[in-house]
Amino acid sequence: MLRDEICSTSDVSFLMEAHDALSGAIAKRAGFKGLWASGLSIASSLGYRDANEASWTQLVDVVERIVDSTELPVLVDGDGGFGNFNNARLLARKLHQRGAAGIALEDSCFPKMNSFVGDRHSLADIDEFSGRLRAVKDTVAHDLVLVARIEALIAGYGMEEAILRASAYAAAGADAILIHSRKSTAEEILSFASAWHNCLPVVIVPTKYYRTPVSAYRDAGISTVIWANHSMRAAIAAMRHVCDRIASEEGVAGVEPNIATLDEVFELLRYDELAHAEARYLHLP
Repeated sequence: MLRDEICSTSDVSFLMEAHDALSGAIAKRAGFKGLWASGLSIASSLGYRDANEASWTQLVDVVERIVDSTELPVLVDGDGGFGNFNNARLLARKLHQRGAAGIALEDSCFPKMNSFVGDRHSLADIDEFSGRLRAVKDTVAHDLVLVARIEALIAGYGMEEAILRASAYAAAGADAILIHSRKSTAEEILSFASAWHNCLPVVIVPTKYYRTPVSAYRDAGISTVIWANHSMRAAIAAMRHVCDRIASEEGVAGVEPNIATLDEVFELLRYDELAHAEARYLHLP
């Protein structure tokens, strides 16, 4: 299903960020057909910074819960693979065991730093990172969609370097190319898409250039758009607002009309299914 989403040429597909089972279930309810297990969002939800502070085992555990709660295909933000080729292929194998549908690996050095923090972003050697991709491809073959994420524009290396790396990663077995940018407009991204000629499907993350209409991506032949961190950021804003009000008002009467009811929680997590199952299976004396 994820391969169909990312590699489809008929229209742009969309992946919604999920950082836990609850956010995954909400995204499914909204109608999304696939999910992005965001490294930033998962780290944030665990109280870590997006700098490889959360371990790969913690990432895998969260992904398992997302998969179990939604049954949607999940593309996992695998950072740089948490080390060399051996770490990357181990991560990919474990993600496949837990039900992930794909993994995105970025050509950064370990430990990585979030793409939007600071100006020091060291890139991995092209041949070394290509080896990571080949190791993952040899390990999971067609079981996981392999997306190669290029950080050349983030690091200020320019378009020529981005295209060079995309070509190398395609040769190493990537199924799609994720081109990343921290600019406030989509100019870099659209220029890359034009120069790349869809040699492989192009995936983008318009976190900073969010004002660009989706029609521009359709016209450019972009395959997939990832809304990469918005559920996590929305949760922070909502929880902060509610906590501030409860603290200042010393009560919850004022916030009750603006938060989910318990019945909505029970409905989202399918408590009715448990009741039906009890009626069928639980025969008490």
